[in-house]
Amino acid sequence: MQTQTKGNGIALLPLVIFLGIYLAGSLLTGDFYKIPITVAGMAASIVAVAMSRRQTLTESVASYTQGATDHNIMLMIWIFILAGAFAASTKQMGAVDATVELTLKLIPVRFLPAGIFLAACFTSLSIGTSVGTIVALTPIASALSAQIGCPTAWMVAIVVGGAFFGDNLSFISDTTIAATRTQGCSMRDKFRTNIFIALPAALLTLLIYIFTNELSLTAIHNTTSSPWYTILPYLLVLVTAIAGWNVLKVLVLGIVSSGVIGVVAGKISVVEWISSMGEGISGMGELIIITMMAGGMLEMIRIQGGIDYIIWHISRHVASRRGAESAIAALVVIADVCTANNTVAIISVGAIVRSIAEKFHISARRTASLLDTFSCFAQGFLPYGAQLLMAAGLAAISPIEIIPHLYYPFILGACAVVAIIIQRPRYSADDKK
Repeated sequence: MQTQTKGNGIALLPLVIFLGIYLAGSLLTGDFYKIPITVAGMAASIVAVAMSRRQTLTESVASYTQGATDHNIMLMIWIFILAGAFAASTKQMGAVDATVELTLKLIPVRFLPAGIFLAACFTSLSIGTSVGTIVALTPIASALSAQIGCPTAWMVAIVVGGAFFGDNLSFISDTTIAATRTQGCSMRDKFRTNIFIALPAALLTLLIYIFTNELSLTAIHNTTSSPWYTILPYLLVLVTAIAGWNVLKVLVLGIVSSGVIGVVAGKISVVEWISSMGEGISGMGELIIITMMAGGMLEMIRIQGGIDYIIWHISRHVASRRGAESAIAALVVIADVCTANNTVAIISVGAIVRSIAEKFHISARRTASLLDTFSCFAQGFLPYGAQLLMAAGLAAISPIEIIPHLYYPFILGACAVVAIIIQRPRYSADDKK
């Protein structure tokens, strides 16, 4: 903690400009499509580059470009590209329609929202990635919303919420790995601590989906019967993801299988398959642009001391165990806002959090749980986070529309705050097994 610099609060101005233009503009106009998120990102990026006084313009642009092309950003972009191609090709060959029909036959409409939430929870818990879960289930949820007469944003939010639950607890999640490694505890113990916070939040969310109803049963339409084998691309994606395949390999398999099955079954031609993939990739263009802009802007904020400023001013006021845990929560939330990435946020504040924990005798499993839980909560209200951008892109809606319906992340945040207040579950600082 002694080596932490005071940072520079002015460095946060680009983030304020971005959120101000996009969020405030959308709320003032009452239309989430009036203010393009790319315009807000462009304005914030220009300010971020212009503010760099210690670098020439060429050097500032180079630093911005380095952040925009960071390996995590590029991986995200490849996922966007492949997800767009997969979603469009499976829709073209009938996989989405077939999956919707099968779902409506197997699950009573009244319990469909709860069923979708449980499916997202299980999928994300199994594959360890919220983004991968969103890629697999959002097209289905979006199509279901049209069939059962409910808002698309509401149904998509169900998938996103379930994806966050599994990602928060999965042993193979990158956020879990980052949290446990930075704090020096085992994944098993972090899971045991997390479950006392995440499970009540998930159960409360499930009850909401069971007993509240945004469905319009009269709006259900008759659908034509689709061959059962058209759902095979989705089954292959889920099975291989659960088996531990890399998400890029999973998506490539999904794209190839949708094309092969669609062509062999006579559902699409080779030209139609290629054309659909092109349309899907083009549909991800805005997401790719804003992702790169956000990466560059946030890198400039980091270089100019914005994140250091936040860490310094929050951590220096800590005076008690409860205050220390509150500071840890605040640190990871603000770091997540400034990086738009759970894993990067956890790594950014991991060392300072461990120092705070040692000073106030907080166990490693407890701090790892707080880091993972509050970073998951923060991702739920970031319209420029990967999860919401991906879900919005696949469903052709605004990410702002999804946020009000994201029950799980906000209930999770409330449960985590209660856990800090009542100091449960609590472990000895020496208990790291």
